[in-house]
Amino acid sequence: MKFTPLISVVIPAYNAEQFLDETLESVLSQTYENWECIIVNDGSTDNTEEIAKKWCKKDSRFRYFYKENSGASDTRNLGIKEARGEYIALLDADDLYMPNCLEVCLDILVKNYLIKYVFCFSICP
Repeated sequence: MKFTPLISVVIPAYNAEQFLDETLESVLSQTYENWECIIVNDGSTDNTEEIAKKWCKKDSRFRYFYKENSGASDTRNLGIKEARGEYIALLDADDLYMPNCLEVCLDILVKNYLIKYVFCFSICP
């Protein structure tokens, strides 16, 4: 049986309407499918909330949280607190994953038990 742990992708979002659709599409397009995506709205004043809720209706793996504005670190921490996955993947609301990003990162972690953290480059749209 193949090892397929849940990966929690945490996305802090502040006034991210310009990029959020494309960012969430890059998560949905992953070759590794056992993920959840936690979108945490950091008090945005644009349409970030509407976009995030649209994606939550589209796929139940997307989860949405709202909090008053307090900065990216606090927002990421809330996402991590709400995560259910065995692994945490951080993604900014204006960045994109390559389609195999989660699969490649997980493979590195599984094959190298001494490695505790994997970093990869993302693409800014």
